Amino acid sequence: MTDTPIRSGSLRAYGPWAVVTGASDGIGRAIATELASQGVSLVLVARRRAALEAVAESLTTRFGVEARPLVADLASPTETARIDAETRELDVGMLVAAAGYGGGGPFVDASQEAELGMIDVNCRALAQSAQDFARRFVARGRGALILMSSLVAFQGVPRAANYAATKAYVQTLAEGLAVELKGKGVDVLASAPGPVVSGFGARAGMAIGKGQTPEEVARGRRGPRVCAAAAMSASMGGPLFDDASGARHAGHDAAHHPHPGEARQRGERGLQRLGEQAGAHRRPAAERAQSSRTS
Repeated sequence: MTDTPIRSGSLRAYGPWAVVTGASDGIGRAIATELASQGVSLVLVARRRAALEAVAESLTTRFGVEARPLVADLASPTETARIDAETRELDVGMLVAAAGYGGGGPFVDASQEAELGMIDVNCRALAQSAQDFARRFVARGRGALILMSSLVAFQGVPRAANYAATKAYVQTLAEGLAVELKGKGVDVLASAPGPVVSGFGARAGMAIGKGQTPEEVARGRRGPRVCAAAAMSASMGGPLFDDASGARHAGHDAAHHPHPGEARQRGERGLQRLGEQAGAHRRPAAERAQSSRTS
């Protein structure tokens, strides 16, 4: 028996397939589950074959979608290029770039190999895939990029200096791409959660006692104690945030970029917002224009 898709504003409007990196656990797996629940078939990318195959089998059993594991190490440009090459025959409408890792401790004491590898995975591989799929989405006239940022993207963070810098890159890239791709049918979302209770903290040597669950991040919900996620999208005219009241704030200057303390008070609607945008792309142009004027 399969589970029933849970939302009417389905993200399947972007296309029948999505590619999710970092899909074997944590936020990547949670987003893949959310997409599968809406009838989206998946290409799941990660390094660990056994874990990836288990996730793929589970999603197919629960939701009746096709889920293909693609084992790749994103520290390698050649491996990253395989994601685009091996999905060319599929009508992919969304890329979720959730692969990444962090580290804690003084920068001068860290392994240089690990720190440079972090830049490779968190920045270079993400940029490579974002460009590959953005080109495809522009050509097909519709698509979405979800790039995993972080609350630490908005300022330097001692003892996680390099990790915070990689997330600042992701955040800035997403903001710029959102403006570039506006009007081409391609939506861009940077998801910037705060502390998340997952395997990430253990691998990074970080003690995370309280925080959101990966599922809360995927669904755009606030955690029970920590409300630390901020979403960025310029598909509606500029960097866009939803505060607790649902008010919209759009623009391109620093006044609209949240201070970390302010970001803690803002909830993200995440995939729900993208689902609404996907539906908007399918409405007639006149109806979209009227909706824009009245919102």
